[in-house]
Amino acid sequence: MNVLGIIASGVAALFITVALARSARRVALRPHVPDEPGGRAPRAEALRRTGGATAVLGVGTATGVALWLGAADDAAGSVGGLLAGAGIVAALGLVHDLKPLWAALRLGVQIAAAILVVCLAGLSPAAGILAALWIVLVTNAFALLDHADGLLTAVGLVTAAGLLTCALVGGDPALALLPTTLVAGLAGFLRHTWHPARLRLGAAGAQFTGFALAASGALIQAAAPSGRAAWAALPALATVALADSALVLISRRRAARSPLRDADDHIAHRLRRVRVTVPGTAVLTALWAAVPVATGALVYAELLHPAFLLLPLAGTAAAVFALLRIPAHAPPRTGSSRTTPPRTASTGVTHSRTTSSGSTPPRTAAARRTEASDATIPAAASAPGAKGSAPGQGASAAARTAAGHPTVPPPPTGRPVAETATAAAERG
Repeated sequence: MNVLGIIASGVAALFITVALARSARRVALRPHVPDEPGGRAPRAEALRRTGGATAVLGVGTATGVALWLGAADDAAGSVGGLLAGAGIVAALGLVHDLKPLWAALRLGVQIAAAILVVCLAGLSPAAGILAALWIVLVTNAFALLDHADGLLTAVGLVTAAGLLTCALVGGDPALALLPTTLVAGLAGFLRHTWHPARLRLGAAGAQFTGFALAASGALIQAAAPSGRAAWAALPALATVALADSALVLISRRRAARSPLRDADDHIAHRLRRVRVTVPGTAVLTALWAAVPVATGALVYAELLHPAFLLLPLAGTAAAVFALLRIPAHAPPRTGSSRTTPPRTASTGVTHSRTTSSGSTPPRTAAARRTEASDATIPAAASAPGAKGSAPGQGASAAARTAAGHPTVPPPPTGRPVAETATAAAERG
């Protein structure tokens, strides 16, 4: 495959992705899109979430047409298997966008797609097993980067450019076909997923991007000349994606949380907590990814010694350690902030706390019983000579002070009140 064929494939992928993404964006932002029945998410949100299918169609169509025209020459089987495996995981991701699937099912399909790639590439059993494990690991690591607007698109664009450089330097242009179309497709889709995102890659676009990058790196490494340090250079291209996965696993391990449950503890979430904007987060992460990608490409081209790869790796380890110091999980609650007022052991009456500002002191139990008795004694029972009342009860309840207020009944253990003239007359 010549350079003109690579350029033509990239241009085709760019135009197809831009046209499809513009149509999908127009439909998704249509104001009269009704909500789905049953209380589910609106259709507009579902269309935005599945917007990554436009990038998949653009990249897949351009690559498939190039294969049909015989652009891959002798490597048609490897490139065809790579495209087929990426298409399988993209279809699975699209189904997951519409209806969530079990993690075990998604992992099984990814393993099957990776085995298809290594079998069609003709790798040995040992190399095939290692390549399949690498593809599954890196696919999920890149898919986890889709947690902020434009983040995965920018990092995937930088990584695909590094793989394209390695494929051209290695003298196997056929393996540069998919990285070329992927660079063009992600570049065309970047405008729509930039903050504020009108479309999202979703599980379909994220898994397609991760699988294409991981499988392309594995095949480029397998086809690399023996003199090149591909074993060290190509894995460095996935440094940021693997660093994000390591950050999440360590953070959730420390917080005693499930590693499979989504949480706001990724790279972008922690950068947002230190006042970095959403576009700034995507730019910083893309620049972070560009350092190991450029170093790996230069090492692959034999322009740098492999020892230089230790510099970006050490910097990444320091960055992960620094990000771990940014709190990502809310501290667990140790108890309610409100304290229960104390109760007395004898009466069970709740007292309020007094303060230095002069709050009302607690009332005694006798005063509370007095108020309760005043509220519950009916007026008819308190009249003089009322029937059914105890001797002296009506007179005592009817007695009033000079101000016209009723007298306070004596407490159960208090001294008896002097009999009134009315009560004495009733007994006489």
